[in-house]
Amino acid sequence: MKKQEIKKMTKDQILKNIDKLKKDLFNFRFQKVNSQINNPAKINETKKTIARLKTFYKGKINA
Repeated sequence: MKKQEIKKMTKDQILKNIDKLKKDLFNFRFQKVNSQINNPAKINETKKTIARLKTFYKGKINA
């Protein structure tokens, strides 16, 4: 997810995306343990996207 996409989102959309990505991350961890994950780089990418969304959310709250 790119910065421009995140900037256009509302606070509610950001929170929904964070929840969705956390669920995805949970599922990726299970897939990793069971050796079923196709792309292990998705785990790190998801973590970074969650952090990015949280950063923009904090900025919108403080603004």
